Amino acid sequence: KLSRGEKWRILKNVAAVSLSFMVQFTAFQGTANLQSSINAKEGLGTVSLSAIYAALVVSCIFVPTFLIKRLTVKWTLCLSLLCYAPYIASQFYPKFYTLVPAGVLLGLGAAPMWAAKATYLTQVAGVYAKITDQTVDGIVVRFFGFFFLAWQTAELWGNLISSLVFSSGAHGGGGDHGNTTIFTDAALRHCGANFCTNLGGNANIQRPPDSEIFTISAIYLTCIFVASIMVAVFVDPLSRYGEKQRRADSQELSGIQLLSATAYQLKKPYQQLLIPITVWIGMEQAFIGADFTQAYVSCAYGIHNIGYVMICFGVVNAICSVVFGSIMKFIGRIPLMILGALVHAGLVIILLYWKPHPQSPLVFFTISGLWGVGDAVWQTQVNGLYGTLFRRNKEAAFSNYRLWESAGFVVAYAYSNHLCARMKLYVMFVVLCIGMVGYFIVEILHKKKKQ
Repeated sequence: KLSRGEKWRILKNVAAVSLSFMVQFTAFQGTANLQSSINAKEGLGTVSLSAIYAALVVSCIFVPTFLIKRLTVKWTLCLSLLCYAPYIASQFYPKFYTLVPAGVLLGLGAAPMWAAKATYLTQVAGVYAKITDQTVDGIVVRFFGFFFLAWQTAELWGNLISSLVFSSGAHGGGGDHGNTTIFTDAALRHCGANFCTNLGGNANIQRPPDSEIFTISAIYLTCIFVASIMVAVFVDPLSRYGEKQRRADSQELSGIQLLSATAYQLKKPYQQLLIPITVWIGMEQAFIGADFTQAYVSCAYGIHNIGYVMICFGVVNAICSVVFGSIMKFIGRIPLMILGALVHAGLVIILLYWKPHPQSPLVFFTISGLWGVGDAVWQTQVNGLYGTLFRRNKEAAFSNYRLWESAGFVVAYAYSNHLCARMKLYVMFVVLCIGMVGYFIVEILHKKKKQ
């Protein structure tokens, strides 16, 4: 049996898992936010991101259970963290035949990584609850809360690294040819909603010097290895907390079973009604990370500022996730969802009419921050909604959530090079409206069913 001192050991494990993900995603978020701007040629960056999410969909269904059974949770984590390394290493030689396959590998590794993390935290939360005589649900929420807080600060560190390196170089304020020549009014006319990758809106987006990109990528690559080593060294294997017993107890679904369960889940009317809002969640994240950074920030404010603007998104997002998680107990889900919809709909309309200009830097940060408010609503509330509506089939439900969210990412990255920013905003507005209608119908049906 486990002693009371074991609870500190469990907290150490939770901290180690959370911090390793923070270090890992410092590298990934930082790299991902730059893709549409530094690898803009022929849309290489966005195509590689599209490959990641397409692979993730396939992987979510087939890889996690298979790998975790073979390797155990701890070593699955270790290995899948390393799957991120080739993608970042490919930044040293970005071509379609290096970045896209590396993106596919990253996508394949991402699903077992998230599954292993969730399994690990849930399992140790159960043990911790036993030792401390608390409810399992409360501890699970607390552990996941701490994890996501650490994970979300990665957006901050990753962007900080990229912006500091770019700003110190000639590309940023360092050189005297800095910002005067680039932003002529004629060039700025192509930014914002008028930005089209195929109509030479790219003239403003010059790839920063290789030396700077290489410096950033080297830092990020180190992060990946550090994260994997952290798990190997500091995280106790789950066998210590009854991994063998967990396998015997739980009916974990195999790939084919999960595939059929996921397909079966799609027959449920609630699930069908939630598809549009879930696709929207993928699209809005892809928009802020690829289209906003390219058409607005890079084009009118410079690549070296992407990081700073995205830090604003990350910080607000992290704070709001914590706040909305707590507020929901008092005001319920519906007011928060309405808030999210109003914020994002308002921003889409503003982005259609606003002409970005380097003289008004505050607007970039405000839009980025407000986008984080909306994103925090979707991340916390829609996840929670899936958990509440489909209590009995959580695996199939979250598999669907990831499937449709990833579909949103894939679609948004795929058309990224073919549509102008204005058209993307129209598409997003329509998807958001349909999504909210579907969501309200679910709430109404759910209320009737309860009565």
